[in-house]
Amino acid sequence: MATPLQPGDAVPPFSGPTADGHVVRLADFAGRWLALYAYPADDTPGCTRQACNLRDGTDALRAAGVAVVGLSPDDAASHDAFQAKHALSFPLIADPDHTILTDYGVWGEKTLYGRKSIGVTRTTFLIDPDGVIRHIFRRPKVDAHAQEILARLETLRA
Repeated sequence: MATPLQPGDAVPPFSGPTADGHVVRLADFAGRWLALYAYPADDTPGCTRQACNLRDGTDALRAAGVAVVGLSPDDAASHDAFQAKHALSFPLIADPDHTILTDYGVWGEKTLYGRKSIGVTRTTFLIDPDGVIRHIFRRPKVDAHAQEILARLETLRA
């Protein structure tokens, strides 16, 4: 796993495809807040709860000026099915070769319930309009993640 990014770091630029073939780039969010969330897999229990919480919080996040983008190692077809099944209103980037996930330091060995495996460490980067990380949610609350983001944003703007 790459050296983990820290608050205050400029984020590595990224570009990746979505299910509809569109390429999402960090530059697309210049001048806006971005919650880039990395998650292990489409349509698994925790990932689904997190995605649905973000979907349900989309209006409040947009009102606060925050865009949401998901990132996982699943391919575009998997993302397409996941988005359709759960009516997700934000893009999901397919990163099956783990390039972006590695650049962000969230791909590698992890331990879950005492078992080691290789995969994504669920993490959200709250990136400011200048492309600087302002907060990292290393263990986001999957059932209250939109609210976590909004609360942190409020403290950052205070």
